[in-house]
Amino acid sequence: MPQPSDSPFVTGLVLAAGGSSRLGQPKQLLPYGDGTLLEHVLATARVSPLDQLIVALGGNAEDVLDTVDLRGAEVTVNEAYGEGCSSSIAAALPLVDPAADVLVLMLGDQPGVTAANVCGLVQGRGDAPIAVCRYDDGRGHPFAFGREVFGELANLHGDNAVWKLLEQHPELVYEVRMPGRVPPDVDTWDDYENVLSAAQ
Repeated sequence: MPQPSDSPFVTGLVLAAGGSSRLGQPKQLLPYGDGTLLEHVLATARVSPLDQLIVALGGNAEDVLDTVDLRGAEVTVNEAYGEGCSSSIAAALPLVDPAADVLVLMLGDQPGVTAANVCGLVQGRGDAPIAVCRYDDGRGHPFAFGREVFGELANLHGDNAVWKLLEQHPELVYEVRMPGRVPPDVDTWDDYENVLSAAQ
């Protein structure tokens, strides 16, 4: 197991720039709990062991800015959000604090991820350049990236580029065990209904 570093500076990046084309309305603003889907994820991020919080918006950015409680988060608006989530990572990297040792990637449409997941990932990664959650049924978010791979993150292209990075560098990846199944994200109405049912 990798050796943990002493109190790393951790930046969290919530990816919430999707255009919600399959839903037909902004998924960031879908009702969830006491607020919206994105507000739930941001609330989780706020109580997680993060020293800095960034949120990347893109599709429906004006509506999100007008509606969602973004307190405590630095916001970047990715005008190239149609090019995939890698473009949002690239847009957010200039905001990452120079002191950051680790970047934790969270999805704005994955409300099942808990602060315990984020904490377990940060504490369990040690000094691994890349760490992922290993749930009972496979790998899933959140992911953690050490500063030594920030340059590679900046050069990613496409929507599944982060997963391809894991495949290209298996020797850099450490899996942190998490209980339960991979928390689902929301791309369709069926997905949304499923996450609502799971939250009850």
